[in-house]
Amino acid sequence: MNPAAPAQPRVDAGGTRLVRAACPHDCPDTCAMLVSVRDGVAVQVRGDPAHPTTAGVLCTKVSRYLERTYHPQRVLQPLRRSGPKGSGAYEAVSWDAALDDIASRLRALAQVDPQAIVPYSYAGTMGLVQGEAMAARLFHRLGASRLDRTICASAGAEGLRQVLGGLVGMDVEQFAHSRLIVIWGSNSITSNLHFWSLAQKARRAGATLVCIDPWRNDTARRCHLHLQLRPGTDAALAWGLMGELVRNDWLDHDYIRDHTLGFETLRERALQWTPERAAQVCGLQAQQVRELAALFGRTRAAAIRVNYGLQRVRGGGNAVRAIACLPALTGAWREPAGGLLLSSSGHFAVARDALERPDLLAGRSPRIINMSTIGDALLHPGGGDFGPRIDALVVYNSNPAVVAPESGKVLRGLRRDDLFTVVLEHFRTDTADLADYILPATTQLEHLDLLKAYGHRYWVANEPAIAPLGQARPNSQIFRDLAARLGYADACFGDTDEELAAQALADDPRNAGLDFATLRRQGWGKLAVPDAPFAHGAFPTPSGRCQFVYPPDAQAGRDPLPQVILPYECAHTQPELAARYPLALLSPPARHFLNSSFVNVESLRRHDAEPRLLLHPRDAAARALVQGQRVRLFNDRGEMLARCEVTDDTREGQVVSLGLWWRKLAPDGRGVNDLTHQRLTDLGAGPCFHDCLVQVEPAS
Repeated sequence: MNPAAPAQPRVDAGGTRLVRAACPHDCPDTCAMLVSVRDGVAVQVRGDPAHPTTAGVLCTKVSRYLERTYHPQRVLQPLRRSGPKGSGAYEAVSWDAALDDIASRLRALAQVDPQAIVPYSYAGTMGLVQGEAMAARLFHRLGASRLDRTICASAGAEGLRQVLGGLVGMDVEQFAHSRLIVIWGSNSITSNLHFWSLAQKARRAGATLVCIDPWRNDTARRCHLHLQLRPGTDAALAWGLMGELVRNDWLDHDYIRDHTLGFETLRERALQWTPERAAQVCGLQAQQVRELAALFGRTRAAAIRVNYGLQRVRGGGNAVRAIACLPALTGAWREPAGGLLLSSSGHFAVARDALERPDLLAGRSPRIINMSTIGDALLHPGGGDFGPRIDALVVYNSNPAVVAPESGKVLRGLRRDDLFTVVLEHFRTDTADLADYILPATTQLEHLDLLKAYGHRYWVANEPAIAPLGQARPNSQIFRDLAARLGYADACFGDTDEELAAQALADDPRNAGLDFATLRRQGWGKLAVPDAPFAHGAFPTPSGRCQFVYPPDAQAGRDPLPQVILPYECAHTQPELAARYPLALLSPPARHFLNSSFVNVESLRRHDAEPRLLLHPRDAAARALVQGQRVRLFNDRGEMLARCEVTDDTREGQVVSLGLWWRKLAPDGRGVNDLTHQRLTDLGAGPCFHDCLVQVEPAS
């Protein structure tokens, strides 16, 4: 079947077409969807009941996707700034006028130094076609600065790579058969709903559920045990568990001998970690450490679901390393329902070079800008090792004015009069409000795409269900059009979306012989990866083993074991700072938002009319704060307002702000990232969103 041939949608007796689609948002579940279309209008979006992990269910957010697509505030024509930056003054222009001017501005900069141009994007769509396919080709051909896309998962990804060899692990469907499930650093009900359904199935069959998280979230309340540790102390807890496994000989010695590296070195360190020592660091009771270690050590099909919250602190990469050592010690990997899952994305074989064409760099090695420090980068005057000043920013699939750390610096950079900014968007976000051009992009219902998951093992295809609204164009087409205006005649810029999707699938046994034509016809297809991928070792590390020690560190004379690295900002590492700002701030996702997406959907925002701050009763009493009072959070970097919720769901000395809110929809035009800093994680150079001290007082 020709990949360009569209799938044939089902049509019922009333003329309603049923189109196969895929949720594009940054979530492990990557749901298969069915879109009902009548007279060219999408009238219903629902989960595909035949897809094994979606099972007919969509989250609250995506079930409202029609409200997002048909939102009255959609940007549906190109807009050019007509007043001072931030004034909100824009005028409608034609696509030709917009593209001609943008290309002219980029061409002039490229003639001096193309590194002055920076793309900024992340996971506004997880699609391989509308994400970094045609966009990467354009920026490679241009020679623009490269972007290190660290803002979500880079610390945990690097930690897992050092131990397991990549972003690989359990098949999420096997959690339904686990006897013990440890949910570590995740509010699954909010951010991984379909995994939670599988965990509930396991629970009904007798499994024990344990949550490890600094706050008692919806998931923690529904587990048998909750270990409410201090933020940033996860590695210490993992070492405390390893110490108990070794002391009690809850070990699979054959598995350790045949399939791991560095056990004797790990054993010596683990014995130094008593339950008392780990509990003291973590703010737990020693008995809690003992109880969890006994559960894990004595349960054959023991499974750990790690998520990304725990790695957004200074020592986050090493925390993931330490946790990833646990299943190999007990031989849990022998069981399909045992082991660990952080991300399944490494099981997918994506032909990145064919899709993104790094050969278009033609031998050039442009500098790399870390997206997590974009505030500092935009304010850098240029020169020295940094290279040229950033003079142009092209933003797509992201909203850095809200999502990037230390927003004050990001906003000062975006407000520079000498910065030329182009934003591809659905809405007038806070970032778009500071753009020189806003280009209308299509939503998932209006374009074709192909998605891999990071929470399950299914490729999912997305068919366009409706024609683009207004003058909206797919990202891929916008970058094709820009390439043409820049005079790039390379054949790859003529590839259609169907051809891009076909090119994305590598010729690899893991892809189970699937091609894009098949995926379009079926909607989805599963990888050919064993249910228990590491039952007999064969980890994708250089050694082929689970690496308790990291050989490059040993060879360089560094400590090769996972480290316990406490936060940049806490009473142990910065007592003077903690005396002024004694409260640790966490900013996990709100249930009805996804990062900064969906915040402007009114039916979702009414669940949280304004930002909330969870504050422990003793912390509230010490500040004479009461339930429902508006409060001011602040530190040396910034401040924000929130409505106080007094609850023991959070620890004493810790506050929780659920987000992320658009600045323009917050009561004071500020957000939680006004308070966070740009310092980076131990591994992977990621952000430290949950490594932040603040003070709280009544709002004046």
